[in-house]
Amino acid sequence: MALALHLPTPAGALAAYELRGTSPVRPAVGIAFDRIAYSAAHVVADPFAAVDPWLQCAVDWDATIAYRRHLWSLGLGVAEAMDTAQRGTGLDWPTSLELIRRSLDAAKDMPGALVACGCGTDHLAPEDARSLDDVIRAYEEQMAAIEQLGGRLIVMASRALARVAKSPADYEKVYGRILSQAKQPVILHWLGDMFDPALAGYWGTRDLGAAMDTALGIIAAHADKVDGIKISLLDKNKEIAMRRRLPPGVRMYTGDDFNYAELIAGDGHGTATTHGRSDALLGIFDAIAPAASAALGELARANLEEFHAILGPTVPLSRHIFAAPTRFYKTGVVFMAWLNGHQRHFTMVGGQQSARSLVHFAELFRLADAANLLERPELAVARMKTLLALHGVE
Repeated sequence: MALALHLPTPAGALAAYELRGTSPVRPAVGIAFDRIAYSAAHVVADPFAAVDPWLQCAVDWDATIAYRRHLWSLGLGVAEAMDTAQRGTGLDWPTSLELIRRSLDAAKDMPGALVACGCGTDHLAPEDARSLDDVIRAYEEQMAAIEQLGGRLIVMASRALARVAKSPADYEKVYGRILSQAKQPVILHWLGDMFDPALAGYWGTRDLGAAMDTALGIIAAHADKVDGIKISLLDKNKEIAMRRRLPPGVRMYTGDDFNYAELIAGDGHGTATTHGRSDALLGIFDAIAPAASAALGELARANLEEFHAILGPTVPLSRHIFAAPTRFYKTGVVFMAWLNGHQRHFTMVGGQQSARSLVHFAELFRLADAANLLERPELAVARMKTLLALHGVE
């Protein structure tokens, strides 16, 4: 029997929708990828905690770590305590450090599990930062805490630095200090202001070309301390241009949730392998993990056509989830986890489940079905009907 329901449309009406009936994506087991692929992972809120969700953070640790085990089982690494985990939008630094500790502990039981940990300055309120030294001390505090746990660093963009820095030279000073102290090569993190308006003008200028020059100069000066850089500018041409200028061996980790398929596939440009393709550190991989795993497996076997056949249909879904205001994308990521049975509820840290409209969720549901990403279709329909009923659609 076909699965069907009525979904709202942008015109304000209800329209019948019948699921396509195609089989969900099932990745093969045990295939080694030829790209490094991190999924920035979400956290599962604890809906039974007696807290004020807008002001306090309560995490369901068992469900949160279980989702990381799911990602590792698919061959994906976990980029921990990043913006997908609502870092800076509900997840505070003490809770982030506890999340990092629990993830690193859990990874010990998963052979080959990759974990990289978000290191920032978010315990320093931007308005309290008075100098570059304040920012450096904040970075150093988080670095020390993460490295003490054995964690590898993702040096996150800093709102405090964006506030106090006056020139590219200020960024060079701060990153030079931090990179010189890192115990092992780090991943740098350039998040565009579409993800976080407080990061406008990062690297000391609003001119993206000049900003790229500054970032590349920092990387070149400390190439032995930089594994790669993740950029999230939603502009594939800028990513490609920067990728081609990286020192040999320094990786470009695509953070482009609009164009990831073609960026990961690459164009083969340049003599260094890392100049011609991107690795991945993506929030959307949380929501499309089975397809990401299956596609990367095909790419490793040089089946480029099948890679695009699997991953291509996920791109419209990703562009919808990351539609402006882009910073609300976490809501769609968690909604997918709920639809697919990876958590019992659709409740988020910070009350962020309210950040998108019912019409947005309805279109997300259609696009997830089109991409063969509803892992348990009957459950997905039942949960979508629950959300509809909550909004008055009986």
